[in-house]
Amino acid sequence: MKRLVLIMLFVFVFAFSMFLTAKVTLEFWSWRTEDVDVYNALIKMFEKKNPDIHIRFTAFKQTEYNTILSSAIKGGTAPDIIHLRAYGGLEQYAAPGYLVPLDDKVPALANFSDVAISGVRSKKDGKLYGVPFAMQTLVIYYNKRIYKKLGLKEPETWDEFLANLAAVKKAGYIPLANGGKDGWTLEVLHGVICPNFYGANGFFNAVVAGKTNFEDERYRKSLEKLLELRPYMPDNFMGVGYTDMQMLFVNEIAAHFIGGIWEAGYFKSLNPNLDFDIFAGPVAHKGDIRYVSSFNDGSYGIFSGSKHIKEAVKFLRFTATTEFGQYFTDHLLQISAVPGIHPKDKILKKVLELNKHSTPYIMLVGFRWHQPTGSSLLQSALQGMMADKIDSYEVVKRVQKGVETWYKPFQK
Repeated sequence: MKRLVLIMLFVFVFAFSMFLTAKVTLEFWSWRTEDVDVYNALIKMFEKKNPDIHIRFTAFKQTEYNTILSSAIKGGTAPDIIHLRAYGGLEQYAAPGYLVPLDDKVPALANFSDVAISGVRSKKDGKLYGVPFAMQTLVIYYNKRIYKKLGLKEPETWDEFLANLAAVKKAGYIPLANGGKDGWTLEVLHGVICPNFYGANGFFNAVVAGKTNFEDERYRKSLEKLLELRPYMPDNFMGVGYTDMQMLFVNEIAAHFIGGIWEAGYFKSLNPNLDFDIFAGPVAHKGDIRYVSSFNDGSYGIFSGSKHIKEAVKFLRFTATTEFGQYFTDHLLQISAVPGIHPKDKILKKVLELNKHSTPYIMLVGFRWHQPTGSSLLQSALQGMMADKIDSYEVVKRVQKGVETWYKPFQK
């Protein structure tokens, strides 16, 4: 009998110790297929300090991610940790209760910038549902070798920019790599060029408050600046897609590329010898403030149906540390949203300077909360305008008519 008791006691102690040391596996989904190696390295850093937790990182194609994630969340099979879009992309899951509020779970969120936090705060209850991961800025890239060869300088004004484009075209290069096949790239083009002509923050604040709308002449006239770029875009530019644009710039066929700072690391990986720099969108007159559109690119959140919320919170706290943010910035060449990060890359250092005069990426930040989104309306209308099928008056009419179906300040 005594022997049986000892055996049972041993079995219990062994089973209990196994329970204590058993690893919890967390599933982490993302759309960042190009960043898998860096995320796995970051996960190893976390697991080294938390040996009882294992994280499995899975990245899906960007074009498929939203659909896959939505189906999983609504079906109750979502991962523990979710790479979330910002603003309206987060709200669609936060409002119905699919995400865990983090206000009291990740104290470091109190130190993040207002711009970063705006992308993870729910409009429904004001709570925070994600740890911001990156801040993006929209800029104009240019080939330094071509500029040096042609004796060009970084332009400050719109006229100087057009003059540079003309000089590049005369020399036999494609002046601007951008095309119109993918509507979202035209929204980016709009985000770089138009704010300096529609009034940047002044207009943004007014339109969000409903004190003006998208048929405001300042906004409409800013769109017509995009038409002035058409002679400098690739032949048949409406058939030129995003990947085509990248290849034209990386292979030094095109001298300029208008896009986001997220391109910098990718450009360098494709062509380490590519010598490029960036500048802010041009202004009408010398001395005018040059604004750049910036935004929270997304965040890390926790599925409310997870069986391992406690462990997931540990990882999200790690993503809010300077250790995580600095590694993220250094290896992905993107600006982490974590406060106190010091980029080593010269391009990123320049971005920080440009961001001293930033303005919200208007449709994403202000009007991508319900359907039809300001972005979808603008993208479609800009494709029509750039293809010469509609004019700027029709663009603003379509955008205003669509957004006012759900945006209450426009319904007063």
